[in-house]
Amino acid sequence: MHVGITVFLTDYTIPIIPLAQHMERLGFESLWLPEHPVIPGEMKTPFPGASDGKLPDWYKRTLDPFVALAAAAGATKRLKLGTGICLVPERNPLYTAKEVASVDQVSNGRFMFGIGAGWLKEESDLFHVDFPRRWTQTRDHMLAMKALWAGELSGYQGKYVQFPPLYCHPKPVQKPHPPILIAGELDKAAERVADYGDGWFPRGRAVDPKRVEEGRKRIEALYKARGRDTRQLTVSVFGAEASKASNRAFAAAGTDRVIHMIKSEDETRTLATLEKLASELL
Repeated sequence: MHVGITVFLTDYTIPIIPLAQHMERLGFESLWLPEHPVIPGEMKTPFPGASDGKLPDWYKRTLDPFVALAAAAGATKRLKLGTGICLVPERNPLYTAKEVASVDQVSNGRFMFGIGAGWLKEESDLFHVDFPRRWTQTRDHMLAMKALWAGELSGYQGKYVQFPPLYCHPKPVQKPHPPILIAGELDKAAERVADYGDGWFPRGRAVDPKRVEEGRKRIEALYKARGRDTRQLTVSVFGAEASKASNRAFAAAGTDRVIHMIKSEDETRTLATLEKLASELL
């Protein structure tokens, strides 16, 4: 089983290049960067990751993941690079398709596209997301991007996205496109993965070996019903406890990758954290 790291990088944390290079030297498989393009000054939606509902400062200062991952690609050779997660309905799919393909090109096929629909309504509203139907909108954006990656001339007519045949180059190195890992909990996420994804990105209350095992079996059944190859499915657990025992339990449950979150800290503290995790987990 592979081990990855995710972290909110900001203007006061460790820079992306020493982070990526040190991770590669230590033997971590992948680096995953989150996305929040802007944070509204006033929010009614409570932050689900804290008991007091307050949003941590680093959410307001995170680097653009595609820019940062492109920098990491140029500074490494083996480290895989992913969005963890990209807020698809907040983005123009034409631009996003180009960015995904470009990062896959500059990394020589090391990019993984972790996606989600977002939880912060006030942020989504700024980008005119159809928030109650944001996963329906996400699906439409993803199908449009798949069309752009597939053909020399690609057109698409959906509910939220429409465009005539056009050129969108370069194409991704990975064919037909980088793996699409869909975040979410078991019931609805399984359908989405089987429909237009290549992997499941369980988080939150779904991060439990038993639920992961159940989820993988359900997605595999849905794959078979659609005539899809179950060998192509991956499960990447996001934000699990960082311990050998936990990782072994997830591996036994059918997990392909565990991604551990580290604190947003300066270079000295972050490198020490990575050294400690590598000695304990790799």
